[in-house]
Amino acid sequence: MYSPDAISSRRRGRPEPTEEMIAGLVCIVCRTDYRRAPDTDAMVVSHHSDKQLLACEGVCARMAGGSVISPDETPLPLAERVHRYETERQRLPDHQK
Repeated sequence: MYSPDAISSRRRGRPEPTEEMIAGLVCIVCRTDYRRAPDTDAMVVSHHSDKQLLACEGVCARMAGGSVISPDETPLPLAERVHRYETERQRLPDHQK
C-alpha cells in the first residue's frame, strides 16, 4: 500500500487535468479510459470548472483524494459524460480541437 507521504507527493506533482479528465472520461490517476473500460467503477474525487473529476475506486481514489471514501456524489452516467464532451468539442474552433 502507498504511504501517506507518497500519496501527498504524488498529488503535489500532478499536472493539470486534460480535457478528457475534466469531462469525466478518464481516471485522473491511472488514465483508464472509461469509454474503453465501461465496467470500471469510478468515483467522484474532486471538481474542476464545476465538472466531476473521477478516479477508479480503490488505490486511484486514495491517491487522488487521500481517502477511499468518496464524497456523497454519484458520477454522471458514462453516456451523458461522453455526450457532453462531444458537444463541447464540436463548439471549439478547429485549431483548439
